[in-house]
Amino acid sequence: MVKLIALYKTPENLEQFDEHYFGHHTEITKKIPGLRKMEVTKIVGSPMGKSDYHILCEMYYDDHDALKAAMKSDEGKASGKDLMSFAAELVTLMIGEEINE
Repeated sequence: MVKLIALYKTPENLEQFDEHYFGHHTEITKKIPGLRKMEVTKIVGSPMGKSDYHILCEMYYDDHDALKAAMKSDEGKASGKDLMSFAAELVTLMIGEEINE
């Protein structure tokens, strides 16, 4: 499996961010073709105490081709456009491969 990973820094306005993220953005993202599973983790701290991060989202696809096709789909484009509209300066996107399959 291949994952698209989105790591979000803590926004200035948590309530406004969460309202948009959970009320709108995840609903768009869940409709992306080829998405097998989506896991959202709320970051509550680190071993050293407070964390600069708020949310980690992992989106699972069968393989790199499925991920590429998903990002080119209308739903993938809509999700990306929405992401840039509210979290462009907060998010880091990464692609990973599971190694314990």
